[in-house]
Amino acid sequence: MFLHTHPYKPFLFPEATKLIVGTLPPPRFTMGNLKKGDVDFCYGSRDGQLWPILDRIFHLDLKFETTDEAIKQRMDFLKYKKIGICDIVESAERAKLDASDLGMSNIKLRNIIGYLKELPNVNTLLFTGGNSKNGPEYFFRKHLKTFNLELNLISNEIPRIHSFTLPLTQRTIKTVSLTAPSGAANRAVGSLEAYKQRKRENPDFNTLDFRILQYKAFF
Repeated sequence: MFLHTHPYKPFLFPEATKLIVGTLPPPRFTMGNLKKGDVDFCYGSRDGQLWPILDRIFHLDLKFETTDEAIKQRMDFLKYKKIGICDIVESAERAKLDASDLGMSNIKLRNIIGYLKELPNVNTLLFTGGNSKNGPEYFFRKHLKTFNLELNLISNEIPRIHSFTLPLTQRTIKTVSLTAPSGAANRAVGSLEAYKQRKRENPDFNTLDFRILQYKAFF
């Protein structure tokens, strides 16, 4: 079994109003075996789509390379937009060296509720995936149960929106379960009626375009 530990600490700062919440980057980031085109930062996999999506939305002219400049570009953007990152999985074991959420076992979660209590301005959590097994929303629901809390549905449209109340503070925090920014989710995107409608209207419309429209509303 490979112990897959998260290679990055949460990217948090007092002014943050939103947090991106995912699971774990590919094992090569933990092992330090980055590929050409990877960025040594959260969501830096050359195969991931989060940064290409944000690059398109905000015209960031990001570099996709293993350099300090590429990291700084992303940090500067996040601070400017007051967006932090706190993936929910601290570590997991894997029988196979892949990035599949379903392949994780003996999972240790981060205490996101604890972080939220220290970040008084955060009002939104942006999950990079939904409630399928071992997805970020799935794990967050398990995390909430340890505090006798649960998500309350606001909208069942994709992306699904929920809320919960932080203990003691009575702060209401919204959660948005975005379509995962990974190639593995493309099949699920292709099955959505909203995507099919757009595709009928414009044959050149693709799954990346669909995510860009979705993410633009929440970032």
